[in-house]
Amino acid sequence: MAYIQERPHKNGAVTYQVRWIEGGGRTGEKQSERFGDRGSAEQFRDLVNAHGQHWPHGWVSGRGFVEPETHPGDVPIADYANRYVDRLTGIEDRTREDYHREVRLHFSVLRHTDAYGQEHPATICTLTQDDVTDWVRAEEKGEQDPADPEKWTRRPADPKSIANRHGLLYCIVQSAIDADPQLRTANCCKATKLPRVDDHTVEEMTFLERDEYQRIAAEITDPDARDLADWLVGTGMRWGEATALKVSDLNLIADRPSVNVQRAWKKAKKGAPGGAFYLGPPKTKKARRLLRLSPVQVDLARRLVTGLGPDDYVFRAAMGGAWRHANFYNRKWKPAVEAAVKKGLPKRPRIHDLRHTHVSWLIASRIPLPAIQIRLGHESIQTTVDRYGHLEQGLDDDIASAVEAAMGVPAPRTGLRQVV
Repeated sequence: MAYIQERPHKNGAVTYQVRWIEGGGRTGEKQSERFGDRGSAEQFRDLVNAHGQHWPHGWVSGRGFVEPETHPGDVPIADYANRYVDRLTGIEDRTREDYHREVRLHFSVLRHTDAYGQEHPATICTLTQDDVTDWVRAEEKGEQDPADPEKWTRRPADPKSIANRHGLLYCIVQSAIDADPQLRTANCCKATKLPRVDDHTVEEMTFLERDEYQRIAAEITDPDARDLADWLVGTGMRWGEATALKVSDLNLIADRPSVNVQRAWKKAKKGAPGGAFYLGPPKTKKARRLLRLSPVQVDLARRLVTGLGPDDYVFRAAMGGAWRHANFYNRKWKPAVEAAVKKGLPKRPRIHDLRHTHVSWLIASRIPLPAIQIRLGHESIQTTVDRYGHLEQGLDDDIASAVEAAMGVPAPRTGLRQVV
């Protein structure tokens, strides 16, 4: 418990020092605060005791209670973030719902530490670079349940999730800078050092050799499911793009047969009418693309669309409707993979790994990454490089040979005096 110790001075004056151990435990740090009169010391002692042997909230040593800084038009960061998300245009309802969830679960815990070391709920105006750094570290670490150390109040976030949330926070803070009237003059997220994505295993990509894929395909007993798997690994299309293809998207009689990727299945917001999925645009602007088809893929497509109308799906489940990912995975893909594993397959690929496998086959054939970016529909070449650049080791020999050839030719020497 906190107690008062009188401190007499040579001039006859007496000061009163409130002393306690932080947190009340034996291992806590010794704390003290000095007062000029006993009444003030007694009031402060009672506050320390009421706060469980901690400094009273808002109290600054040597200064007393200090009000947090305020700014005109300032609001809690979560409130401002929700307003920002509500006003976003050009996004789907599902995306808006996801952003609101991020604000509710992660931005609401942002704290601001003032110049005196006191913590306050963060606002759009008071948030600092140090506050953002502290928040990133807290996201990395997570928060364990005080009542049960085996459980989590908030689980540790992986680097990719942290980067995505930080990117959203950056845009929110920037909007306060661009606001009229302006609420901030600088973006406190600009210099944040984020965890490196490659320091952790975020997405365990699996690349199949051709014979490994064939071992799985041989276990898919449903011919319609086998056709879809062959198409996915042969084109590199996303699941939502391939299963949304309609007969009218195919051009099979031209000199350069192709498929037009112009729609994909989207997950609807909770409670939306019409079911859990709907047809919308592809993932990015560059995901709208024409894919050249090989002769094998042309034959496959012709066989599938014979007798169908322009609006019919190219790939159809047993009842004639579009495939659903969960049904395909649980009833077709997973049993085939497990059967192949029992026979010695050393990998357990997901459906999305067929897209990764397609890329690995292209790189093995020395297709350059910019061409792969276009084929996959990546918005940025950086995405392609970050995800698949490490597979280009097959070009090392060519690079070494080119360097050797260049260095092996003596450079012309001019301006030298000839020695006879």
